[in-house]
Amino acid sequence: MIKTPNPLQATLTCPKCGHGQQSTLPTGACMPFYVCRNCKAMIKAKDGDCCVFCSYGDRPCPLKSS
Repeated sequence: MIKTPNPLQATLTCPKCGHGQQSTLPTGACMPFYVCRNCKAMIKAKDGDCCVFCSYGDRPCPLKSS
C-alpha cells in the first residue's frame, strides 16, 4: 500500500534550533506564531508572510495557496 501525504500536514522547522515538527495546517485563519516543541522558542512569521507555515513550513498554508 502506498502512503499518500496528508494535504493538511506540513513540517515546521524551527529557525532557532532546526527541529522539524509535523503540524496540521490551519484552514480557517493564519497562524502568525508557533512555539517550538524542542527549544520552546516563540517563532513569529516573517514580515510579508501570513503565517509560520509560509515562513518556516515545507508547504504554504492553504489560505495563501488559494
